[in-house]
Amino acid sequence: MSRSTLLPVLTLPNPLVLLPTARIQLSLDEAVGTRLIELVQRSEVQLVIGTVPCTSPTTIHQWGTAARVVRVVRPISRSSQRVYHVTLHGLSRIHYPDTSSGPFAPNELIELQAEYPPADGPPSPESIAPFRAAASKLLDSLAQDATQQSRRDVYVKISHMIEEVSDDRAPWMADIIVAGINKIEYADKLEYLSAAGSDDRLRRATELFVKQASITEVTKKIAQSIDESLSKQQKEFFLRQQLAAIQRELNNLNRSSGAPIVGAPGSAPSSGSSSELDDNEQSEADDMAEIRAKIEAMAKDSEERKMAVREWKRLQRIPSGSVEHGVIRNYLEWLTSIPWPSSAAYANAASTDKLKDRAFLANARKQLDEDHYGLEKIKKRLIEYLAVVRLKQLQAEREAPADTALVPFTPPANAEPEGGNKSHRRVEGADAEAKDEVKDRRLVKVPHPANQPTPAPKQKRGFAAKAVKGPILLFVGPPGTGKTSLGQSIARALDRPFQRISLGGVRDEAEIRGHRRTYVASGPGSIVQALRKAGRPDPVILLDEVDKIGQSNFHGDPAAALLEVLDPEQNHSFNDHYINVPIDLSQVLFICTSNSLETISAPLLDRCEIVQLSGYTYDEKMHIANKFLLPKQLKANGLTPEHVTLTQPALMHIATHYTREAGVRSLERAIGAVVRYKAVEWAEYSDATGITDVASLPPLEVQEKSKGKTYKKLVEEHELEKILGIARWDEEELHREERRGLVYGLVVTGMGEGGILPIETTAVPGTGQLKLTGSLGEVIKESGELALSWVKSHAYDLYITKLRSQDPLKFPEPIDIHLHLPSGAVKKDGPSAGIAMTCAFVSLLTGACVPANVAMTGEVTLRGRVGPVGGIKEKVLGAHRAQVTKVILPWANRKDVEHDVPLAVRAEMQFVFVRTMEEVLEAAFGKGVLNWRGNMVVMESRL
Repeated sequence: MSRSTLLPVLTLPNPLVLLPTARIQLSLDEAVGTRLIELVQRSEVQLVIGTVPCTSPTTIHQWGTAARVVRVVRPISRSSQRVYHVTLHGLSRIHYPDTSSGPFAPNELIELQAEYPPADGPPSPESIAPFRAAASKLLDSLAQDATQQSRRDVYVKISHMIEEVSDDRAPWMADIIVAGINKIEYADKLEYLSAAGSDDRLRRATELFVKQASITEVTKKIAQSIDESLSKQQKEFFLRQQLAAIQRELNNLNRSSGAPIVGAPGSAPSSGSSSELDDNEQSEADDMAEIRAKIEAMAKDSEERKMAVREWKRLQRIPSGSVEHGVIRNYLEWLTSIPWPSSAAYANAASTDKLKDRAFLANARKQLDEDHYGLEKIKKRLIEYLAVVRLKQLQAEREAPADTALVPFTPPANAEPEGGNKSHRRVEGADAEAKDEVKDRRLVKVPHPANQPTPAPKQKRGFAAKAVKGPILLFVGPPGTGKTSLGQSIARALDRPFQRISLGGVRDEAEIRGHRRTYVASGPGSIVQALRKAGRPDPVILLDEVDKIGQSNFHGDPAAALLEVLDPEQNHSFNDHYINVPIDLSQVLFICTSNSLETISAPLLDRCEIVQLSGYTYDEKMHIANKFLLPKQLKANGLTPEHVTLTQPALMHIATHYTREAGVRSLERAIGAVVRYKAVEWAEYSDATGITDVASLPPLEVQEKSKGKTYKKLVEEHELEKILGIARWDEEELHREERRGLVYGLVVTGMGEGGILPIETTAVPGTGQLKLTGSLGEVIKESGELALSWVKSHAYDLYITKLRSQDPLKFPEPIDIHLHLPSGAVKKDGPSAGIAMTCAFVSLLTGACVPANVAMTGEVTLRGRVGPVGGIKEKVLGAHRAQVTKVILPWANRKDVEHDVPLAVRAEMQFVFVRTMEEVLEAAFGKGVLNWRGNMVVMESRL
């Protein structure tokens, strides 16, 4: 039966554990040390206290050790930090039934109720034998690994004691060994401390000894394998050096004797073929066969073939163990893997047949409509390009002579190089030899059997002499509007391979043009790599994020390297520094994407055809969410449309209250969060009920009656706050208010998204100055000064002052006007806030308020004329998202609204187009709100 007593208990910091039979020394602060000395002095016998491991700041272990205080040493120094040193000797295990009175600090002396476990009998023989074996094996291993002789002697002595100790003293021996091994983990020591019974203690000690022995054995094996690996590498290096020396001696011997050896460089070919590439080394014939075949297939007299032949011959003269051999071979692999337009018939048969199909354009429109909703102007431009490609292809076929058949040319295995026997190529099924080649497509002209072969005029060499040049399209728009996916749709419509090159953060010109071969680890640029992956000379290459390319530095200017790539008049002979052979890029359809045009250099922008992608309206977002985003997220999360149904009000609530963006990327994330929430619900419901088929799902009323797990596949609007949290955009709409000196302007953010921006003004005592804050640029500061000058010049006409000569900021009392544009940490610049600032000053000085549902944008001049601004579609869509119903715009931007703003948005909003500030004030404040003096004469000078 266990006995209980109240003990002073010392908490031990992590990872300190005191086991019975072990000794530890602790450092205590002055308060705990003084209290411990008082306990020692009051105790008539040697003081016994409890120790307990403190596993965290709020919990302690339920098992500890009763320890005898061997010694307490007072501090000698008189410093401010007085530290006491105490030595404890572990006696026996104790249990703490109540450990809930936290928190606990390490090295703290507390009082706890402790229970001594009842005396246990001797351990069973079944637990003693494994313990002795495991302990002996571990101690022998530790003795072998010990570096100090004294420690090795201790391990040997303890090993002998294990064999001689009696069975009833085996648990005591286990405590000694576990306490003496420092490599045991903290959790394992706590678990061993919790073992009160003899058999349990021996069993846990045996497990710890086996674990430590295994760790030691694995560590030895790893170290041994590393040593063996190093020895193997040294041996391999030595043998390779010997092999290289033998090859050099053999080459010198062959050159001195002058007798060619079969298979050696310079020997005559064994067969009757006279190919210029037959002087290869027979030992490497298998490895070089593919490169050789590709060189043979290159067009004769072409630059790439001449370069490949020259490098091939150099490769044969260099030993295979040389570093230069690997460099040349790597270059040949790159050179032969590029889809040279003149080397073979790369006009894909499937692509050609697709262009011949009369339904080609209809299929292309269908493909674009399936992949994207809206974007009508972009789709129109792409259809124009596809129509031109098809017409050029049909025109090329019509211009071919009627008595010839066009078949793709495939180089035969025994093709003759330059200087060989110029035998005519034959086509299977032809009766006569062709007299010429159509080198535009590498097609062989084969006369019909009824016609006599007649010479045909020579055509200019090149794959794309008659094909349409690929335009350079630049998609500009906010993130998430579908710029990259548009490029993929174009590639699918053309049946061409698609390659994407990310230019964001590229700051080295060599990443575009490649490194020269003189550099270590040189390679071609990203354009050549994309061509190699595509495998055709006419892929669709997407140059992503061209506005985020690095600026000119000591590595060169990567934007300038793109000038040749993106010029249809120059890129037919693009020169990569690594390949060093002109590459024809005229058939590549380049598509660039950008979020803005400000950071793109003017020469690069001049080479591109700009296609603007603005943000989506709520109606378009609903179509995209239903048609694309929701099915995509259901498939990605292992669900089907039968599992989840989002109501239209719920989707609209997500779009209006949880996302406020031009694109649909955040909308897709929010829909994905809803789908994942329902996926968890379905998984839990399926596990609880065993229903795996959604078709067998009982009605919700039946599920609720069973009082078990329920699953509702319909997601309604009121459930979104539980799934997605509190809506992000409610607060902003509530804070839009009608107030004196407050006007809402329209802005376009740096990422191309439109929105509204409050322009706040207030009057403070001062000297007639204007203060502008809100991280404003020089242009927008000038707009503020311009707006104030116009208000001052018309203050008498607006009944702000009583005389024309009075300054409204100095009469009747001197004041300062403070104009602020939130948020202060966001940079703002541009001339489009002129009329909004003017209205804010008029509202502040007259006391009239502009309604909260009115927003405006436009530039103002000193005469009061309203000038046009840019970004009208983005600004109008931003105002529509913010639920603004009336927008004031310059008269010159009327055409932008008619052509760019969707009809659904125009139907829900009122647009007021203005020419002068008088019209602006009347539209903003309302007709008749502001009083004008009737004798005002407006004069305008004309040249």
